[in-house]
Amino acid sequence: MKYSINEVSKKFGLSIHTLRYYDKEGLMPFLERDRAGNRVFSETDFNWITMICCLKNTGMPIKEIKQYADWCTQGMQTIDERKVMLSNHRKKVLMQLEDLKKDLKLIDSKIEVYDNPELAQRIYGGLEKQ
Repeated sequence: MKYSINEVSKKFGLSIHTLRYYDKEGLMPFLERDRAGNRVFSETDFNWITMICCLKNTGMPIKEIKQYADWCTQGMQTIDERKVMLSNHRKKVLMQLEDLKKDLKLIDSKIEVYDNPELAQRIYGGLEKQ
């Protein structure tokens, strides 16, 4: 089945401009066009878009996503490069998760203080400084 850019935009919650940008940057190397030159998306393109969104949402720059897409189009000979890239990115994501866990712990402790007015009174002496 084939899908229009408008349908794909709605499905993924991405603007049409973003999808065009991703295509222009070469992030969707197998994207087809119809006779009028309009982008036509397939289920395979959905997999690409899902991966692009994953990498982008976890902080990978467009330039690196482009490199990943280029390696994917080159076939099996770039498996090692892709694995190294994704492994390095995974390490960065894990570090981000650890930082977020620390931040969440601080937020939770602040909520706990606010849930317990007597504790807040003891800590802050009635004056909110934080």
